[in-house]
Amino acid sequence: MSKVLLFFTSTELIRVPADAVVFVTADGNYSAITMADGSDYVLTLQLGQIEKRISEMVHNGDNRFIRIGKSLIINREFITFVNPSRQKLTLSDGRSFRHEVSASREALKALKELIEKGG
Repeated sequence: MSKVLLFFTSTELIRVPADAVVFVTADGNYSAITMADGSDYVLTLQLGQIEKRISEMVHNGDNRFIRIGKSLIINREFITFVNPSRQKLTLSDGRSFRHEVSASREALKALKELIEKGG
């Protein structure tokens, strides 16, 4: 059974399977969670708060979520393409969805090196 992530504010609650979260993006005081089924959830939480909640809910050794730069958290299970020079990152399950997101060259270079080292 998949680990469930629970996010809540004074007015909102979202409960989702961790393995269905593709990425989380930040926009000021809001964060948008993009799911594998194509749905999006916008929460009135900053990305740092989301990152903290994820680390509290997943087990030690579960490093599937990676913070990329200031405005993006990704699920490493869906990484299919990284190109630091073009600032492109593609997240896909290889079947039903494909998302292209952008991040800084430095962040993507660090991500590429992490993956190459087997991390």
